[in-house]
Amino acid sequence: MIDLREDLIEAATHFYQLGWMRGTAGNLSARLPDGTFWITASGKSKGKLQLEDFVRVDLAGEIVESPSPSNRPSAETSIHQVIYSLFPEAKACYHVHSVEANLVSQLTLEDHLLLPAIEMLKGLGIWQEKPEVYLPLFENYLNVPKIAESIQERFQISPPEIPALLIRDHGVTVWANSPETAFNYLEIAEYLFRYILMKN
Repeated sequence: MIDLREDLIEAATHFYQLGWMRGTAGNLSARLPDGTFWITASGKSKGKLQLEDFVRVDLAGEIVESPSPSNRPSAETSIHQVIYSLFPEAKACYHVHSVEANLVSQLTLEDHLLLPAIEMLKGLGIWQEKPEVYLPLFENYLNVPKIAESIQERFQISPPEIPALLIRDHGVTVWANSPETAFNYLEIAEYLFRYILMKN
């Protein structure tokens, strides 16, 4: 059986090289068939991850398995918990801290960001002619569970059009039915951010 952590390591290395996970920023997770998920441990460089640099937790946030006694779940584990709870089809959740994501989050005071109606939206499942697609935008809080609560409250009432969300001055999060698809979604989201900034 393929170890999902290998997919996460490969993705993290790529995103680190692109400058989206500098320092120890960002976190990636992948869900196992039993509902638990591997998530990057707190304080680990995303450019040098090893198999032991992860923690397996359940949807309540409890540690189920930790290859290293010193490992702690990412500070943003609560956001992954909410995504997996709200979207049972989600098998991977990726969150990065790119400069572009933070800059576009400052372009509006609204709780959403209008995405450009360009071809790349098809990669996020949008196939309409000249679509009007909004990316949900959430306020940032030092207390990350407060962000997770905001996501849960809004999405329970109004599910997002696309599998992605933006946190102001914090970063973008995507989710998908596989690590490979989550990888693609994240690259598409970041492409859209760069497009918006260059057009402005």
